[in-house]
Formats: sequence, C-alpha cells, structure tokens
Amino acid sequence: MRLLLVCVLLIPSLCFGWGQNGHRITGAIAESMLTPKAKSGIQSILGNETLAEASTWPDFMRSSDDPFWRKSSPLHYVTVPEGQIYHENHAPPQGDAYIALSRFSDELKSAEATAEEKARALRFIVHIVGDLHQPLHAGNGKDRGGNDIKVKYFGEPSNLHRVWDTQIIEGQNLSYTEYTQFITRTLTTEKIKAWSIADPVVWITESTVIRDQIYPENDKLYYEYPFKHLGTLNERLLKAGIRIATSLNQLFE
Repeated sequence: MRLLLVCVLLIPSLCFGWGQNGHRITGAIAESMLTPKAKSGIQSILGNETLAEASTWPDFMRSSDDPFWRKSSPLHYVTVPEGQIYHENHAPPQGDAYIALSRFSDELKSAEATAEEKARALRFIVHIVGDLHQPLHAGNGKDRGGNDIKVKYFGEPSNLHRVWDTQIIEGQNLSYTEYTQFITRTLTTEKIKAWSIADPVVWITESTVIRDQIYPENDKLYYEYPFKHLGTLNERLLKAGIRIATSLNQLFE
C-alpha cells in the first residue's frame, strides 16, 4: 500500500504536459474560437463533450492496460538539444508529439477511420498542441523535460516540470473557467491574428527558447519564481488555445 501511494504521488511529475487545469484552459480557449464548420464536425465526433474535457483524456488513458497506451508516453513531447532546432531524427522509435500530431491529423481526415479512431485522434490533437506549448515538453534530452531537476517549491519537494505543468497554475487558486476568463481578457484582435499559427515547428521553437531561460539558479523556489514567469506561462496557454482552434478550423475546413 505504501509503495502504491508513492507511485500515485509521483505520477503527475513523470512526463505529463500541462496539468489537468492547464489543458482544460487551452481547450476552453480553443472552444470559443472555432468556426461553425469546426464546431459541427467536432460535435459529430465527440457529441456534447467539450474540448476542455477532451484535452485531458490522453493523460487519463495512460493508466490503461492496453498496449497502445503503455507505449504512448513519447507522443506527448519532443526532444530538441540545446542550440538546435527540431528534427525528427531525435524522436524515439514510437515517434514523438510532432510525428503523432501529423498522424492523428491524417486519421481525423481519413474516410476509412472508425468513429472511435476519429475520437481518439481529435482528443490527441487537442492534447498534443497544448503539450507542445509547455516549454519543458520540448526537452533538451538531458533531464527528462525538467523532471530530473529537483526543487522545493514553497518548501514542498517537487521538480521543475511539475512546477510548470501544475504548481504555478494551481497556485493562482482559480478554477479552469475562472483562469480562462482572466487571461483571455488580455487578448486583442491583433494578438489573435499574430498567434494563429498552425505550424508545430514554430511552436516547438518558441518553447525551446523559453525552456532555456526557465532553469532556476538554485533549488529553492518561492514568490520570485512565479512572479518572473507567470506572464510567460499565461501567454503559452493563450497561444496553445488559439492554435488548437486554428489547427481544428483548418482540419475541418
């Protein structure tokens, strides 16, 4: 029982992208920016399931005993060594988030895909676009996306990955709907237009630049760390939501 408890406590910090609220925020942002055609297409696949709900499904399913899910971890991140740009030859044999996004996009458009396959593809697309905007999901190949960088966040043992995917967001003490409302108030027509980019290499490049700037100087993180990085984190959530919508609008066009 004690070992099980330890495993459960460690699961969120292994290699998930945004935590549940982070992903839900990106899904909620995207939902508000869909074209009528995309809304109709998504509803025909997911029914009344929202993109906020769909966004967390690929992480939830990783506890399944199905062989596909047991091997799905690499589909949530990419590896970009420091000083380089993304290239597929850094992907593991199972592929990575960039390759998976392309495959699931093709599957979503395929006339031969089953309803179940299309639903899986759609949920993964929403999830992966979000993941690629979490800076540590464009890992440097040295520290498992910051999971090996042990820190204390306000005195609590943690790691850099967990701080970025969950703890800074949860520290704002907002529901995902409140958080979405707070940060979308800063959006302008100009920002939406400038950020509506459907090229994953652009997203990955942005994430790697940020990634190299967020490693702390020491392992004790207090108010200064979220103060310094919260604006960047919120911008990544906004861009992810906009780009989920941009990608889906194009796919359903």
